Amino acid sequence: MKRKSISTSILILLSLAAAAAYAQPGQVNMTVSGSTVNSTVSLQPGSPAGEYQLGGNGNLGPLTLRVISASGAPQQSSSCSGATKLYIPVVAGAAVARFENGDLLKLHLTSGNDCIDFVAGQALCTRVFQIIGGTGRFNNSSGGNITLVMTVVPILADSSNNPVFFAVTGTVSGSM
Repeated sequence: MKRKSISTSILILLSLAAAAAYAQPGQVNMTVSGSTVNSTVSLQPGSPAGEYQLGGNGNLGPLTLRVISASGAPQQSSSCSGATKLYIPVVAGAAVARFENGDLLKLHLTSGNDCIDFVAGQALCTRVFQIIGGTGRFNNSSGGNITLVMTVVPILADSSNNPVFFAVTGTVSGSM
């Protein structure tokens, strides 16, 4: 009998530890990777959109992250300057994070930009989101800010040598 109660106690403690590991913390820290392509979705007339398919892991558990965002017209920027760089603001978008247990975290894009470095052959892309809700453990989440910072590298070009398919690595950080 004593062995059974010890085993039961251990199982209960392990269950509580697992629940705590995936509980909704104040800070978000994750790494992601995946790909992106141009989208057929039109978020704003005349603004090209891109779709990101990312997977990752972090302090909230394993996840997939789908992002769609539209770019504006190239502009001057002190944070992305140089003869071989191009700064493009992001003007609209949203994201949904789906966690391994099925919980969803819904995000609305508040700002972002792409800094394309033609010499390095990559872009540094930033997307800032506000949490607008979710399901499961994120059911009452809202108002926190999440920042996605990605390095995007072209891996396939069309017949005109325009990049059309990209590899993505990045981080997600912020607060709930």
